[in-house]
Amino acid sequence: MPADSVKERIAELRQQIDHHNYLYYIDDQIEIPDAEYDRLMRELQDLEQQYPQLISPESPTQRVGATPLTAFSEVQHQQPMLSLGNVFTEQELIDFDQRVRERLAPKKTTQSETSSQQEEQPDGLLEYVCEPKLDGVAVSLLYEGGKLIRGATRGDGSKGEDITQNVRTISTIPLQLHGEGYPERLEVRGELFISKATFESINEDALKQDQKTFVNPRNAASGSLRQLDPKITAKRNLEIYVYAAGWVEGGELADTHHERLKQLHQWGLRTNPEIKKVQGAAECQVYYEKIGAKRDDLPYEIDGVVYKLNSIELQEQVGFISRAPRWATAHKFPAQEELTPLLDVEFQVGRTGAVTPVARLEPVFVGGVTISNATLHNMDEIKRLDLHIGDHVIVRRAGDVIPKVVQVVTDRRPANATEITMPNLCPVCESEVLQDEEGIIFRCNAGLYCAAQRKESIKHFASRKALDIQGLGDKIVEQLCALGLLESIADLYQLRREQLIELDGFGEKSANKLIAAIEASKQTTLPKFIFGLGIREVGETTAKQLANQFGSLDEIQKADQDSLEQTPEIGPIVAAHISHFFHDSHNRAVIEALLAAGIVWPKIEVSPVTEGVFSGLVFVVTGKLEQMSREDAKHKIESLDGKVSSSVSAKTDYLLAGEKAGSKLAKAQTLGVKIIDEQQFIELADSL
Repeated sequence: MPADSVKERIAELRQQIDHHNYLYYIDDQIEIPDAEYDRLMRELQDLEQQYPQLISPESPTQRVGATPLTAFSEVQHQQPMLSLGNVFTEQELIDFDQRVRERLAPKKTTQSETSSQQEEQPDGLLEYVCEPKLDGVAVSLLYEGGKLIRGATRGDGSKGEDITQNVRTISTIPLQLHGEGYPERLEVRGELFISKATFESINEDALKQDQKTFVNPRNAASGSLRQLDPKITAKRNLEIYVYAAGWVEGGELADTHHERLKQLHQWGLRTNPEIKKVQGAAECQVYYEKIGAKRDDLPYEIDGVVYKLNSIELQEQVGFISRAPRWATAHKFPAQEELTPLLDVEFQVGRTGAVTPVARLEPVFVGGVTISNATLHNMDEIKRLDLHIGDHVIVRRAGDVIPKVVQVVTDRRPANATEITMPNLCPVCESEVLQDEEGIIFRCNAGLYCAAQRKESIKHFASRKALDIQGLGDKIVEQLCALGLLESIADLYQLRREQLIELDGFGEKSANKLIAAIEASKQTTLPKFIFGLGIREVGETTAKQLANQFGSLDEIQKADQDSLEQTPEIGPIVAAHISHFFHDSHNRAVIEALLAAGIVWPKIEVSPVTEGVFSGLVFVVTGKLEQMSREDAKHKIESLDGKVSSSVSAKTDYLLAGEKAGSKLAKAQTLGVKIIDEQQFIELADSL
């Protein structure tokens, strides 16, 4: 067969096989019998074997074949993979909906805004998208030019593991997107899972070979995904349902979550057929009950239902808390429970200083795993439960994941049961433990000194927006703390070249480079130094306001709470955090050591804090700019107290449009939004 004919036939076979894969996995349709599909695949395999130079990574034959890895490399997510808050009752669902509605309630409503809200909230009800919450493993898939180039685990939300070789083996993940109109770079998030039938088959095979079985399908999916040999992953028949788009570049997505899922489906990405768009909390509850009723009949395990606000614009308005969106929640199914004695309560100190009680239980088997520890959340929860050491307690795997003490069987309380009290001193560093403003959370106040908080305080202090110690990454901090070389952030300035050379991956050159970076960080600014101290709820803006208000570190440290509250946007709660921090003797000792090490900054002339020139204005940035990047433009807007939105609406004040502005420009023109180019933007920033 001539070379050109071979190329054409291979291309034709790949197109046909991709077409039938799309029909089978995405549309649940079959056009040809299995035997005909197998014939097409065998013909393609034979041709590629004869002409290996024509094999491409996107060929359907290349699902398996990569060499085993020795370890997974780290992946930094371009956009964090957030977790979800939970509700467990209908009332909690109603409360969630009410919180979202309160966030969207405008303080001042113009006629155009009222019209926009009515379009997105018909009859006063918010529109949600509901879908089953699969009990699997969250993953990120990155496509460039429609080709799958990377797969990654969720990890800690910011960083995950590169599992590209393994996800390429999964038939329900397209190696090449279908159709047209997808962005040049598209990241999607999905849940990988193993069906109930496959799970039973895997365990049956394991028993026959006298191997350890998996406890549940989720563990089986996680273990299969993290195999260093992708051939093993390929045998486990993992499946996926994608549930959202993540990072996007070089293209536009729809304005609603539901329409975005339709786009992903059209491009060949598998979405759950149970997904439904509803109005209001009542219809969410109906959906929850219907899915719960058919839970046992579904081919996969679920542990609840997820609700997401449909409008992307409204999602942006509602925003996020910590590592979770305010506009979405998981409605969990009732969990399994067991009875066991409470042996003891220990207090752990988290990386933010929160002192949390943890129940030590007589081991008990709950929901497929043996439980010996359970969360108690806080002292209010202990008081609510009337919990004593020695009690028999009912333990629940909340959401089938986190063990929780839900009830005390007081009739079985022994005579020697012991009352539980919060320690006055931190169990790690013996600094004072203080209650938060609501009297619920207890915290160790020695943020710079406490060993439990040490690693995080050092990482924060060295971060780019703080002292900016270039080259001092998380892994290096971990090593230095493990070797006992960093007892506090001040010890950074006592490190010696010969100590660094002993670290993994360090040589003389890299050691010298880090020492030079540490030395360079001594020249900083007062706002960066204050921010680097990691005081609770003191971010970059608050640090700048403190520096501008008081002019020096000494004045800030001496300030009482009333004086601190005179600083713009600092209320009683933040003022209390600042006051407590600077009055802690351990923290002051660390600060003195930092100053003694030579950290300095230019003197600040105290001047009143003024409102930014873009305050109250909403900008959208699109297209290619010449004198600055789009990120630079966004930072400029935010530095002048403006707000940057990703989508154009009637609430947009300005569209900053560069070359190839695309659909956002057209929408702005339709809505009558003020459109400015880069030069006009620069002049506007200087003139207002």
